[in-house]
Amino acid sequence: MPQLFLNEKSCETTADPDRVNRATTEMVKAVIAVAKEDRQGTELVMRDTLMALQLAQGHPISKWIGSTPGTRDLWKLLLRMQTKWPHKNVFPEGETFSDVGHRHDGEPVPELGFAHLMDGIGISLPLEARWKADRLTLVQEQLVDDEDTGSVLTEVEVRHIADTEHVASHLPWIREKAKATLRGDLTAIRTGTELWERCADLFPHLRFLSHVEAQLRDLKQYWVHPVRKRLAEMDRAVLLWDAATQLDGPQWGSIVTPERPGRKRDHCLFTDLDGKSRYFDTHLRFTPDEGRLHFRFLKETRRVHIAHIGRKLGI
Repeated sequence: MPQLFLNEKSCETTADPDRVNRATTEMVKAVIAVAKEDRQGTELVMRDTLMALQLAQGHPISKWIGSTPGTRDLWKLLLRMQTKWPHKNVFPEGETFSDVGHRHDGEPVPELGFAHLMDGIGISLPLEARWKADRLTLVQEQLVDDEDTGSVLTEVEVRHIADTEHVASHLPWIREKAKATLRGDLTAIRTGTELWERCADLFPHLRFLSHVEAQLRDLKQYWVHPVRKRLAEMDRAVLLWDAATQLDGPQWGSIVTPERPGRKRDHCLFTDLDGKSRYFDTHLRFTPDEGRLHFRFLKETRRVHIAHIGRKLGI
């Protein structure tokens, strides 16, 4: 179910009208190529309606329609697609992404950021060399409640399309997403609520303390994919664990570390599923910055008890 976010920054040039029209034809053909792979699931996400789209300064989309043979037919195909605007209409309920921003070449590119956060694809008019790539690296700035930090900068990569050649590199992912939606499997999960409601079936070796349900249901959209990936890794690690040879426990698939004694004492005491208070100081990261998952592994039952999924405790 690919969501295609139009990069409005690529529509702010003063290019020659013929170049704008040629670039638009390339981009539209790419969009339609994606839709052919997943006609029901593909969504074109824009700031405004298609008819209001400005392809360049002083160049509305109406100047492209009919500019060369075949553009009217492409326009009709584009109109048949599922188009959503404004962007918030595809965000999870209650999410605004107001605490995170993205830049490319030092300039704000909110739509490409939304594509990254929503696990979608950014699309651009190929009028500048910087947009002629099937993947783009963005600088993500996320506000945090840590007085000493203020915000965290990380580099993230977003899938990107500006012409039909770029589509080819994403076809395996697009096709797998379409199949996953039909199967209803893990890769089709897009919200924290969906993830929670399927936890029991998908992760039989994991148990969650009662308050973790709310943490998962309220999970930020851009944390859903890394969290479900970590949970799947943990469940598989327990399944494959050989108690006779792996005396220290399962191989978790990611770096697992204990909290420092002071942080353990102050932040890691939770009421376990049996009603007893225990320390859950063992944790792993699901994002490079503050995303944390705290847990205990019970060898005797081959189960993992999870006490916290969210931001780093104590910040």
